[in-house]
Amino acid sequence: MSDLPAFTKLLGVNFLHRSPERSEAELTVREDLCNRRGVLHGGAVMALGDTLGGMTARSGPPDGGGTASIESKTNFFAAVPKGDTAHAVCIPLHRGRTTIVLETRITRGDGKLAAIVTQTQLIFGKDDEA
Repeated sequence: MSDLPAFTKLLGVNFLHRSPERSEAELTVREDLCNRRGVLHGGAVMALGDTLGGMTARSGPPDGGGTASIESKTNFFAAVPKGDTAHAVCIPLHRGRTTIVLETRITRGDGKLAAIVTQTQLIFGKDDEA
């Protein structure tokens, strides 16, 4: 995907599928993304969820507009160790005229649920300010 933001590239997010109804990505857990315990840093987990949510939401606006996160919540369930791969799937829960609510489920390589990121994105037109 050539339209990835620089931060997404810095994280190393690998998009597997992207559509307005479902997006999927992976992130290899590198040492520089880990906390002192050798597991994926909570901020990196949240960044993965926010990135996937934003990319899913941006797949929808038809007029060349965009989206911006206005609320985000993360529940953590299990750590993702260094060397593992975090797998993320994002689906919209509600798509309104001005906002979209998304849920991203992040699992470890063994399939165990690691986190759920729920967020609201503001939808704006190409002439609106973010």
